[in-house]
Amino acid sequence: MAYQKAINIQNANHTLYELGQNKGHYESYFMRANHPDEPKAFWIRYTIFSPHGKPHDALAELWAIYFDQEDKPHVAVKTEVPIDQATFSADNFNVCIDNAILDTGHLKGISSKGGHTLQWDMKYKGTADPLFLLPIKLYKTPLPKAKSLVSLPMAYFDGKLNVDDTPISINGWIGSQNHNWGLKHTDYYAWGQVAGFDTHPDSFLEVATARLKFGPLWTPFLTFLVLRHNGVEYKLNTLTKSYRARGRFRYFDWDFSSENSQVKIEGRISAAAEDFVGLRYYNPPGGIKHCLNTKIAGCKLRVTNMAQGGNNTEILETRSRAAFEILTDDTQHGIKLYA
Repeated sequence: MAYQKAINIQNANHTLYELGQNKGHYESYFMRANHPDEPKAFWIRYTIFSPHGKPHDALAELWAIYFDQEDKPHVAVKTEVPIDQATFSADNFNVCIDNAILDTGHLKGISSKGGHTLQWDMKYKGTADPLFLLPIKLYKTPLPKAKSLVSLPMAYFDGKLNVDDTPISINGWIGSQNHNWGLKHTDYYAWGQVAGFDTHPDSFLEVATARLKFGPLWTPFLTFLVLRHNGVEYKLNTLTKSYRARGRFRYFDWDFSSENSQVKIEGRISAAAEDFVGLRYYNPPGGIKHCLNTKIAGCKLRVTNMAQGGNNTEILETRSRAAFEILTDDTQHGIKLYA
């Protein structure tokens, strides 16, 4: 079965969905990047959605958002087509949805909704190895039912993005290319990412705090964290570590901390409510989750070297380069649903 496939650096972008499978499935490839200096960002997502027990109703979805903190409102669009109007490869990285393409180094497409249109034609590149938020062995186990990884951290994007009738030059915007999938969406989570801090432009953060539901019972908050900083990858992501870590989020801020014998990492990610876009995510078992999505959040980290007795602390900070998403069943969050 697809979920028992070994995931590694070489096949991190290969599609796990099997056409016609009866088990529910979602799978997405998304790109996101920030302007080098200004509070602007884009997010583009190519997605498979297949409801459990109804493979004939499977869809391909094309999403795009342009965030501009200084010139709101943000623009968000979504296109849905039957799965037979899309191709996803299990042998290489090659995606096409309704003539919108994505492969290693290039993405091109157009999507419209509600009188708005986003059109893009970009190249991207980078040399970093994939980053695995979970321990590698958990990518081929039934639990957790949702998996995610960063196929290309610190990706550099160049090209064109048209927001309605306004051309946006994408010149050296910095972000990432990502891959996630699962039998169902995580029940309740906050996810964050920073591809280059204002103070430390070569450092990369991936972090998530989540609760899982089993029948009527909820797990405690679990926090998984990986930081690449000063040439070292700090992986605070084992199940034991995630349970012992601290992580709590609200609307619209999030505090977390985790440590081992090498390092202690304490962080806060936050954004104003008006910097979020609300999205409806179909859930393979049924129902809809609300995703509250921003790519222009602030983040501040305290990174303490525990090997030196805790006497050496660095502050990593960005004003508007952090990705921040909350996935919830709550409908009282107050964020406008764009798509």
